[in-house]
Amino acid sequence: MNASLSVVCYKSKRLSNGESPLMLQVSKGGKRQYQSLGVSVNPKFWDFSKNKPKSNCPNREYILKLILNKQAELQQRMLELNAEQKEYTTTTLLHDEHRKFELKTVKQFYQELIEQYKANDKCGNRLIYKSSYNSINVFTNGNLEIPFSAIDVAWLNKYEKWLRSKGNKETTMSLMFRTLRSAYNKAIDSKCARKSDYPFNNYRISKFDVSTEKRAIAKADILKFSTDVRSIGKQQYVQLSKDIFIFSYLCGGINFTDIANLTKDNIIEGKRLHYIRQKTGKLIKLGLSEEAIQIIRRYAVESKGYLFPILNAQLHKTPLQKQNRIHKMLGKVNKNLKLLAADLGVEANLTTYVARHLISSF
Repeated sequence: MNASLSVVCYKSKRLSNGESPLMLQVSKGGKRQYQSLGVSVNPKFWDFSKNKPKSNCPNREYILKLILNKQAELQQRMLELNAEQKEYTTTTLLHDEHRKFELKTVKQFYQELIEQYKANDKCGNRLIYKSSYNSINVFTNGNLEIPFSAIDVAWLNKYEKWLRSKGNKETTMSLMFRTLRSAYNKAIDSKCARKSDYPFNNYRISKFDVSTEKRAIAKADILKFSTDVRSIGKQQYVQLSKDIFIFSYLCGGINFTDIANLTKDNIIEGKRLHYIRQKTGKLIKLGLSEEAIQIIRRYAVESKGYLFPILNAQLHKTPLQKQNRIHKMLGKVNKNLKLLAADLGVEANLTTYVARHLISSF
């Protein structure tokens, strides 16, 4: 049974200014509990039949807003307690400070979450939630000043339809929805959203097909990359893009982020590569072929603190600066790889990711 809420003007008590305090009355199971609203009113300005201030009451709008906010706060607590099937009394409802909510808009919560990850140097998490925020922000035409309760199953279905209309792949859509679900869960845990409004019990993210096709490329096409690079763009970046692809191929599919973070300290005895995988923290050890060593030597002069001219030790110092630079350079490299593929007659959709799924046989 839910408690009933009302506001009363406690006219039997008069303050020194001649006004009477307004009290929130909570009733349940024949028991009543009162809590001061921290505001008073002259009884002549109070409508006792409707329990609200009269139209000529001074500060009427302020008093009404105060009453509505307090009632909404308690109603939210009751909804949460009912959702968790927990019993409560008028006393615990009024005085259980642990159950207080501070509802936030989707925009406010996302931005605070992103800033929190930035402050804690959690750059990977920051990028994931920022991508999610940007996506739903575009979907809503910048209207994210909405409570999480507005994100219901109908909203999610519209978002899915919109993502499909933009040509997003199943894996991308799955990531967007999983990140949004995670943000919603974090908002509930922080008491910035209500568990009773949670829509993901009735919307299945598992329906997205996240299996990926193997991105195959013929050995003959790989051999084409051993030729000199013709002038098809900014020569510096085109050559670097080709070398990054070949180096990844020769070094067991080392990914772009790990390549960017390599320094001379990762070269052991001039012929072996030891590095810590950024994603997993696992130590990787492998031998370097002569061609891989030649690629490293090619950038020995222009590289600033790293093996390849992707990061600059003097410019990119914080995790966020490094992440932004790597993200920017990865886009350039993949763009150039597509230009190279077209120029060399390679039909595969070439990216640095492709090299990770090839077996070195040079």
